[in-house]
Amino acid sequence: MVLYEKAKQIDCPHFDARPDESDIDLLVIHNISLPPKQFGSSDIRKFFTGKLDPNAHPFYQHIAHIRVSAHCVIYRSGEVEQFVPFNQRAWHAGVSTFQGRHRCNDFSIGIELEGTDDLAYTQEQYQALTDVTRFIRQRYPRISLGRIVGHNDIAPGRKSDPGVAFDWARYRTAINA
Repeated sequence: MVLYEKAKQIDCPHFDARPDESDIDLLVIHNISLPPKQFGSSDIRKFFTGKLDPNAHPFYQHIAHIRVSAHCVIYRSGEVEQFVPFNQRAWHAGVSTFQGRHRCNDFSIGIELEGTDDLAYTQEQYQALTDVTRFIRQRYPRISLGRIVGHNDIAPGRKSDPGVAFDWARYRTAINA
């Protein structure tokens, strides 16, 4: 199991084995907030562990049944929770394509930032994302800068995250420093 030692490990049922663990060469950045545009609840954790109460918020009635996960979530505070070991397949990308390859979950790692497309991410999140990215790239050197993308890049028209608020230049400069 490939685990990030600085992350809190969370048991998650929404993952399975990759077709080929040696084929990991893509990092996908996402965002999530539950309820939408609200921060600080435990609902992301509940969603990724299949424990989201559909009656807790009207929006949850539409998503509580969905089986989804990410490898890690980085909260506004910079806290990192890992839901799926990196060598396993998290269910984060959905219908997706990158450079002609379909089913990006098979060969990618998914990192969720607690946030929205149009609200700036925190300094703590950029620092934690930089640290996690460096850890991942040390273990999976085929993930070059050109293979770090947003969910919008692999599911255009269907997804918009991490959104216009994500500062790609800041992030790429930090991981290269």
